Amino acid sequence: MSSTNSTAGTRGDDRINDDGVDNASPFNRRVIEEFRANGGQVGGPFEGASLLLLTTRGAKSGLPRTTPAVYLPDPPAAAPDPARGRLIVFASNGGSEKAPGWYHNLVKDPSVVVEVGGERYEALATPVDAGEHDELWRRQIERDPNFAEFRERAPRTIPVIALTRAGHTSG
Repeated sequence: MSSTNSTAGTRGDDRINDDGVDNASPFNRRVIEEFRANGGQVGGPFEGASLLLLTTRGAKSGLPRTTPAVYLPDPPAAAPDPARGRLIVFASNGGSEKAPGWYHNLVKDPSVVVEVGGERYEALATPVDAGEHDELWRRQIERDPNFAEFRERAPRTIPVIALTRAGHTSG
């Protein structure tokens, strides 16, 4: 969906579309375009990673914001078919002292759009409970050791978010 957002005209910016691409940094915009052109596959630093596109509503602007994010399939058996379970994302922001903008957006509005592979669907974003937080971190660090550095560097508890397809429950 790349039609012009109805709010674009009222804000005087015809470049803003309904999927948030024009709101992304130049680096993220290139990743998003490559992701969509290649059915979810990208090269560069994300080559071989489990990558999704997460579209949230801006907490202040109300405009769509799309961000590439590495995900962890949950349960692990759902890896070949992410639609069977939850997708877990980590609001690490590379270990920054602040959470990424997408996290602040979904706190205000947990209804998001997820793109994984060639599929796009609505989902609900919810923080995981404390009981599974560390286990999901352990699994993610096992898959991608860079996440250990992000966790170590961050002077905060990094939120772990479950993305569940709208209308589905998981457990």
